[in-house]
Amino acid sequence: MTQTQTESKLYTFDEFIEWYPENSGKRYELHNGIIFEMPKPTGTHSDVAGFIAGILFLEILRLKLPYSIPKECVVKVENASYEPDVIVLDKNQVANKENRWKKESIINSGSSIPLIIEVVSTNWSDDYALKLDDYEYLAIPEYWIVDYFALGGRKFIGNPKQPTISVYQLIDGEYQVTQFRGDDRIVSLTFPELNLTAQQIFDAGL
Repeated sequence: MTQTQTESKLYTFDEFIEWYPENSGKRYELHNGIIFEMPKPTGTHSDVAGFIAGILFLEILRLKLPYSIPKECVVKVENASYEPDVIVLDKNQVANKENRWKKESIINSGSSIPLIIEVVSTNWSDDYALKLDDYEYLAIPEYWIVDYFALGGRKFIGNPKQPTISVYQLIDGEYQVTQFRGDDRIVSLTFPELNLTAQQIFDAGL
């Protein structure tokens, strides 16, 4: 992750959206008013994120749920802007609350997001700290951190480190975490009938 600005200016969310260069082939996020260029995802990272999105999309179709999984989405948290690896949107909530969605792909309300997922890469501390706090602040009901290469710190995934999926669920306004490894079946509030193990996700990156 590379900071893109040298001046001391801090950007608001709207200033960042106005600044964002189109068709540059690069991805940027706003962290506490500072613009960062995000590292380009590896093929493995993309395989894992794509596999998860595909499985959840099939579950949405099977159960005829009023959800969508957009290819691109910007999540606004005060003076921060994130582009999650996988996001599930409640189409009814989006229609009622998100007046910037159709033109700008921007989501402002946590109630529009039943589930948000980050696949860990080299900037793993953002997923386990910065984004965790901000997604909790938005009151997003469920947040997965998919650490398929065990990059996260030991205080997050244990010692010895091993591939781990951390599922955070909002309880009384705070995230509580359950972790899944190997053949553990992932337990999801958003998709309670989901039949998917942690290892199946990890294998998508092989």
